[in-house]
Amino acid sequence: MTRLGENRYGKSRVRLSRITRQRDHHEFNEWTVKVLLEGDFETSFTEADNSKLLPTDTMKNTVYSIARASKADTIEAFAMELGDYLLANNPQVSGVCVEVEEKAWERLVVDGAPEPTTFKLGGPEIQTVRAVRDREHEEWSVKSGVDGLVILKTTKSAFTGYIKDKLTTLKPATDRIFGTCATVTWDYASTEAGYAGVRARIVTALLKEFAAHNSMSVQHTLFDMGKAALAAAPDISRVTLTMPNLHHLLADLSPFGQENPNHIFVPIDEPHGYIEATVER
Repeated sequence: MTRLGENRYGKSRVRLSRITRQRDHHEFNEWTVKVLLEGDFETSFTEADNSKLLPTDTMKNTVYSIARASKADTIEAFAMELGDYLLANNPQVSGVCVEVEEKAWERLVVDGAPEPTTFKLGGPEIQTVRAVRDREHEEWSVKSGVDGLVILKTTKSAFTGYIKDKLTTLKPATDRIFGTCATVTWDYASTEAGYAGVRARIVTALLKEFAAHNSMSVQHTLFDMGKAALAAAPDISRVTLTMPNLHHLLADLSPFGQENPNHIFVPIDEPHGYIEATVER
């Protein structure tokens, strides 16, 4: 006896860019959208009946059409607007998940002044959102974040006092390079949050804490960065940080008769330590 379990389907990697023309300047956004639907789709799997399936190509077209009419100024607002449309126009759909990634395009500054119609790509980090809602509830569950936040500092980082067994070769370090490519997500306590302002405050707090922190381990810094994010944004209930190491290993110059007083390093990213935790109120 077999039966269909949990299932969903949708469209992924729908890419769009948008120009919003103001009187004296332009705004530019580049988004990648993913849509997943849950609902009454069992017969499409079990009986080859497609009568309740919205084609994924139509979902792609819906993304572009909603974007054309949308006044949303954040990826969070757009994700909810798109999801509301799909729920309102597809009675067979019981739930929707919309994920949006935004590239970090920044206005170009020329001779100290912002250029109104020219942009440069910042990053490599991207802004993210995952918005989920089912038909029985009006409230959205919104998780925003930043992915690929590459940060590094050259001091105020140590790692000592750890377990040493017969397989341990790592030497204690009291002054080491600390680099990571961080992924950060946060959950909102309410969908009434000012998403752009919250995002700016969180990222600023994370970077400030990372720079100032006297780190005894990645875990130590991660937790204090999470605390700083919660303090900066009362609108969020929790924050999750993933911080893999970007190692810079001291190069051995002794075969060449040279000392290496923390000056020349070999950057590696595989294998790497992987640290993840959620910090909650």
